[in-house]
Amino acid sequence: MPSPTIEVRSSKAAARSDGRDPSATRDLILDTAARLFRADGYAATSLRDIADACGMKAGSLYYHFPSKDAIVGEVLKIGVERVGEVVRAAVHALPDDADARTLLHTAVRAHLSALLQLQDYTSANVRIVGQVPVEVRNTHIATRDAYERFWSQLLKRCAKQGGFDGERDLKLARLFLIGALNGSLEWFRGGPAGIDKLAHELSELFLDGLITRPQRKAKG
Repeated sequence: MPSPTIEVRSSKAAARSDGRDPSATRDLILDTAARLFRADGYAATSLRDIADACGMKAGSLYYHFPSKDAIVGEVLKIGVERVGEVVRAAVHALPDDADARTLLHTAVRAHLSALLQLQDYTSANVRIVGQVPVEVRNTHIATRDAYERFWSQLLKRCAKQGGFDGERDLKLARLFLIGALNGSLEWFRGGPAGIDKLAHELSELFLDGLITRPQRKAKG
């Protein structure tokens, strides 16, 4: 099955802009802010820090964003929305009768791929979501909730395909799984082949656990 792809903004490409392209400059600001928020946190990153890292005057940022919180709100949004777009596209490309194992493997692989390719945004999201002002965090909650609902629906779809233990709590399963996926940001350092292996192992652990199960006798 082909791996999902994601178009990731390039700070270097934006930095080569001559400054006359507002879109490229805006992307540069967001890329730089995400990197700084990821490294230093919300409070320690000022508008001046972002402007200096972009090679701009601090006042020039206001042409693109009215405040630091407007920047951080967009960084948080991108960190979730772009991952969600990739996962939804990968799952929607599957046939309607795809089995639970295929559904889960596909969603996990897509989430990890997008998560790790957008590391500045996704790591910043995980690190600073609890640090930002309440009004910024509240605005972001709807985006996070929408993605979590997608996973809830996906697990219910998997359960309908059969093979899930009916006594298992799917809400807890979702929380455990997304927590494990996002936690890989802290330690995973592999490339695409490593993502494939990681996605496979995590999906299999989630579905089958660690306990060795008796092999079924061959028919005939």
